[in-house]
Amino acid sequence: MTQHPQQICILGGGFGGLYTALRLSQLPWLAPAPTITLVDQNDHFLFTPLLYELVTGELQTWEIAPPFAELLVNTNIHFVQGKVEKIDLKQRLITLDHNRSHSYDRLVLALGGETPQLQVPGAAENTLPFRTVADAQQLEQRLRKLEHSDTDRIRIAVVGGGPSGVELACKLADRLGDRGRLRLIERGDQILKGADTYNREIAQRALEDRQVWLDLNTQVTKVEPQHIVLDYKHQMDTIPTELVLWTVGTAIASSIQELGLSQTEQGRLHTEPTLQLIDHPDLFALGDLADGRDASGETVPGTAQAALQQADYVAWNVWASLGDRAQLPFRYTHLGEMLTLGKDTAVLAGFGVELDGPLAYLARRLIYLYRMPTFEHQLKVGLNWVLKPVASLLSTRIL
Repeated sequence: MTQHPQQICILGGGFGGLYTALRLSQLPWLAPAPTITLVDQNDHFLFTPLLYELVTGELQTWEIAPPFAELLVNTNIHFVQGKVEKIDLKQRLITLDHNRSHSYDRLVLALGGETPQLQVPGAAENTLPFRTVADAQQLEQRLRKLEHSDTDRIRIAVVGGGPSGVELACKLADRLGDRGRLRLIERGDQILKGADTYNREIAQRALEDRQVWLDLNTQVTKVEPQHIVLDYKHQMDTIPTELVLWTVGTAIASSIQELGLSQTEQGRLHTEPTLQLIDHPDLFALGDLADGRDASGETVPGTAQAALQQADYVAWNVWASLGDRAQLPFRYTHLGEMLTLGKDTAVLAGFGVELDGPLAYLARRLIYLYRMPTFEHQLKVGLNWVLKPVASLLSTRIL
């Protein structure tokens, strides 16, 4: 009797999903090897920590968002572009848009999160998130329009004082220069809550040097097309703006929320130490979807480095679960923090090392180059980074 290959389906092609798929394709499988299917609604991967470099033109889209077709060309991973509409846990069936369906024996949930914009009146209609290439492209269009207008001052509010908000505010300030009027709005009493103290201090200084106005203990209560309403200790203030960027929070995809699985107060899925879902050994979750603690009780942040570490464990545990092998409890290792704080500058702290400025910028670039998903893409991007300044220098001398 012919044995049919088992089906491994991975929903989401971000750091958690793509790297899980790549690791699974490298493990030693007995014949017949399982079918590995990666599903994402986009046709490209996104190296999200470098998305901010698109704002200042330091990087190009192809460098940080290579297509899956390119990344998976030499693997046995089958890529399907589509949006997840429904997951049937009893039938082990995934329904995608256009009435397509895929069955599974093991399912990896790595759909990531979305930027919630419905809590504040007018936010969904009058603000821009900054999470995807499409978001960056929309921001670029808005910025170009403002830069070519006769507006003396371009007033931009960035809502959220976490890493995304801080990095975005610094990049925008460097791009707009004296013409920009940036303000960073944070409901807490400090920016970068939970971050390394050194990084927070350097980031605070970077914002001050760029004259980014910082609104702490402040909530946005309403967003209109040309202004926002702020609440500072119950004092209301209306601020004129040309553009509002929303970097607050993470919402779980509706297809996951509808499953009725055990969740935290934030909507993240409760997992076993092996990253399997409670009462569902055939389901694994990682990244923004998984609850925030590992087997030792260590807090797991919603960062790319955490998703990368989880991907190794999920791949191993899926492989082990299909072959009667021992699974491994996930243990998170904090590898430090890095932030870009404007054009050609950054800050990093970890393992006793603290750096800021151009040297930190170079170190951050090299670390992220090493972390890119395939050697072929690392080579293409690395060569471009080396040759670009050389070409620019030769062009300058010729002119």
